[in-house]
Amino acid sequence: MKNVIPQDIAEVLDKLSGSGYEAWCVGGCVRDMLLGADPQDWDVTTSALPEQVERIFPGRTIPTGVKHGTVTVLSGVRGIEVTTFRRDGAYLDGRHPEQVTFTASLREDLARRDFTVNAMAMGVDGTIVDCWGGREDLSRGILRCVGEADRRFEEDALRIMRALRFAAVLGFTIEQETSDSLRRSRQRLRAIAAERIYAEFTKLICGKHMAPILREYPDVLAVFLPEIAPMVGFDQRNPHHCYDLWEHTIRAMEAVPPEAVLRYTMLLHDVGKVKSFTVDEKGVGHFYGHPQLSREMGDAIARRLKMDNERRELILTLVEWHDRVIPRTEKGVARALRKLGEERFRLLIQVKRADNLAQASQVFQKEIDRLEEIWANLAAQSRCFSLRQLAVNGRDLMELGYRGEEIGRELERLLDLVVDGAKANDRRELLDIARRRKGGAKGSTF
Repeated sequence: MKNVIPQDIAEVLDKLSGSGYEAWCVGGCVRDMLLGADPQDWDVTTSALPEQVERIFPGRTIPTGVKHGTVTVLSGVRGIEVTTFRRDGAYLDGRHPEQVTFTASLREDLARRDFTVNAMAMGVDGTIVDCWGGREDLSRGILRCVGEADRRFEEDALRIMRALRFAAVLGFTIEQETSDSLRRSRQRLRAIAAERIYAEFTKLICGKHMAPILREYPDVLAVFLPEIAPMVGFDQRNPHHCYDLWEHTIRAMEAVPPEAVLRYTMLLHDVGKVKSFTVDEKGVGHFYGHPQLSREMGDAIARRLKMDNERRELILTLVEWHDRVIPRTEKGVARALRKLGEERFRLLIQVKRADNLAQASQVFQKEIDRLEEIWANLAAQSRCFSLRQLAVNGRDLMELGYRGEEIGRELERLLDLVVDGAKANDRRELLDIARRRKGGAKGSTF
């Protein structure tokens, strides 16, 4: 256990307690310290009212949520949220209490929290207050609601996603009643803002233990991702696949690093298979056109989740390319690098490898190895794949008389020549080609 409270946090606790009030670190920071991890966020709860906190720290407070008892105290390089002990009133919007009642009881404050492992407090001297068995649940790796699970999820439906996220990140088992309750309550997720769902789901799929959660709770996830429901148990009827479509997807997600772009790519790469499924006369399943359909469906999903444009376009490009055959030749790899760029090509290699690792046969790994080998050879030769690397630029073409859009078109033509190996990336030679083309020389250089 790490029970060393940072100096600036300890200062806040000491000043509050020195002024006659209780003051405790609370919530996730206590959980993380007991797990031996370094907390990313520190929250303080106190018996002092907001106006009393402001008097104790004159000129160092921001009234960030006085209605709910929260004042941010500026200490060192960060702000520390200090919240008065409280009881929550009714949650009419399924996210926030309409009103709160301040209380002098730490126990009452801890009783309103979501899970037992988040309902512990720690004093500046390391004393732990644990009214709900959170420490035992933490040691056993169990996630359990504080009090009645149905009530906790009724108060704040985002707790459903938080439960799944904590289990995926920490590797915890969701206690049976909590599990049953979040299933019963899953339709409440429809009232939660897409941005909040997206934030929690992204953390979930990047968790080290995300696979068991995806296997166990597809019905919950399908509330905001209905496209995955038909994937569960879907027999692909193809010799390349020994898993149903959802299991293949999960295994492909496991096979990439825990980075959001790669995890979302593998989640979406085959989402179009159900709609594109056909069976031939031999009873073999096929999915003609599924990469493009997966891109289209993935686009709808990403927009629904309010994913930012840059990430969305990168993921959709990888989805569209995941099943595309890249010739294992210098020209084939160079052309792919030309279209994708080196960073997206690097990601695509990881996507292709993960897709194959989640199939019945892994013979394609050697083909992927060959693509990487060719790429390395091209890089060693300092081969040109992009306009940035081309030996001529727009200013050069302007001096030859090119104007407006024709500059871009000519640069693209010259780049194609270089990428295909028809011409060297030689400034003099490329300028000569562009000069003759602009001058209307007879005969084509292409």
